[in-house]
Parts: sequence; C-alpha cells; structure tokens
Amino acid sequence: MIMNGKKGVILGVANDKSIAYGIAKSCAEQGAKVAFTYLNDSLKKRVVPIAEEFGSGDLVYPCDVSNPQEIKDLCESLKRDLGEIDFVVHSIAFAPKEGLSGRFMDISKQAFDIAMDVSVFSLIEITKELKPIMSDNCSILTLSYYGGAKYIPNYNLMGVAKAALEMTVKYLAEDLGKDGIRVNAISAGPIKTLAAAGISDFRFMLKWNEAHSPLKKNVTIDEVGNSGMYLLSNLSSAVTGEIHYVDSGYNIMGMPAVKFDENGKPKIAWDGNN
Repeated sequence: MIMNGKKGVILGVANDKSIAYGIAKSCAEQGAKVAFTYLNDSLKKRVVPIAEEFGSGDLVYPCDVSNPQEIKDLCESLKRDLGEIDFVVHSIAFAPKEGLSGRFMDISKQAFDIAMDVSVFSLIEITKELKPIMSDNCSILTLSYYGGAKYIPNYNLMGVAKAALEMTVKYLAEDLGKDGIRVNAISAGPIKTLAAAGISDFRFMLKWNEAHSPLKKNVTIDEVGNSGMYLLSNLSSAVTGEIHYVDSGYNIMGMPAVKFDENGKPKIAWDGNN
C-alpha cells in the first residue's frame, strides 16, 4: 500500500463530510496511521468516532492553535505515541462572520487579526513546533480555495487569509526544502462542508462551478482526499511549494462558456435557472 508504515497527524477534522476526513480516509486505506486533533469538547464528540473508524481511537488530542502551549503539548503527545511523523495536514481556517459579508473596507482590525492568526500563522507555528519530530521526508499539506487567487462573492476576509496562506506555503517550502520536508496546498472546488455553511449563497456557487468547470461537475471529498494522499506520499517526492487545484478544472476558465442564439449572438450557457 502506498502509505504503508507512514504516521502523521491531521488537524481540523470537523465531521465525516469535511475535506480533512476525505484525506484521512484515503491515507488510512493506503496503510497510514493517522492521529487527530480537536478544538474543544464539543468537537471532540465528533472527532473521536472518526478516529475510532480508522483504528486511531487512542490518538486523539486537544489542540487550539490560538493557544501556543496546546501546540507544544501536541508535539509531546505525538512524540510519545508515534515517535517520528511523516505527514501533517493543516485543515484549519476561521474568520469572524462579520468578515465574510458586507463592504470589504469595513472589516475590523480585530477580525483581520483573528483570521490571519488562526488561518495562516497557525501553519507556521505548527510547522515550527512539530519540526523536531518530523522525518527526513515529511510532507506538510494545507487547504486553500480559489478565493485566495480571485475575487469570490461573500468570501471577503477569508480570501485574503487564503492568499496569505498560499504564499506561506511557498516560503515554508523553500525554508524546509533543505531538510527534505515538502509543503503543499490543495485548492479544492466548493464542497458542502461545515465551513461552507458560513458562506452566503453557497448553493449558487455549487451550481455555478458545476456548470462552468471543464468537467461539468463538482468535486467530492473522496476525490480531494485521494489528491491529498498523493501529496502526502512518496509518489509526490519531487513536489513542493505547489497549490494543487482539485476543482474539475474551474480555475483555468477565463470566462463562462457561451452558446449562441438563433441570431448568432453569444449568450451565457447557464443563467442560474436551469
């Protein structure tokens, strides 16, 4: 199996509908031993059954990334229970609701600081604290979205955070390359996850992406999970600093596909009503 003998930790699994779950599933199916973290007791109730599903019921740890001590404690727990680790998945992002709608210029400094701390700096801090227990060919993976490259309605502050996250991936990749450690990101198409529930008009986004992506479909957590497993495995041993799109090709489109009416005039192929 592709991940046989590899051990790692996934931070940020919310439920069995999340992208992180899809990655965990694919890695476990390919032989990896996967540890999990949870933010608080409420989320612990969701994460423990998932860990048990993959035979990791004894590898579940608290980790609020806004608390530096909890990241240090996570490192000690992983060192005790797993020794070296071969992969880290950073599936953590948050922006206050006020930062996701309204006029962008009205975003508060407090909301901005929270989003950047939780969504971006946490990757740097996790990498730094877990570095001593990373194997020589460790792979780090985080999750982005197209809103970090182009304007997406109702994404606002999170788009800026994802843009910063993507550049953090590139700078970390260069910094850690000398140690044999790779750093990449997956930019997945829209998926019905817990995080997506906070985005207005998300159902419209799904329909729009399905209609205008080259493959004419939305992606699944299994498809993203398999891509994540590839980036965490030795199959991608020469890949680092990449933002890997798993979005049915939507990111390559410069404009919506068009059809022509009976008079030869172009019209948008999908108007949102069909």
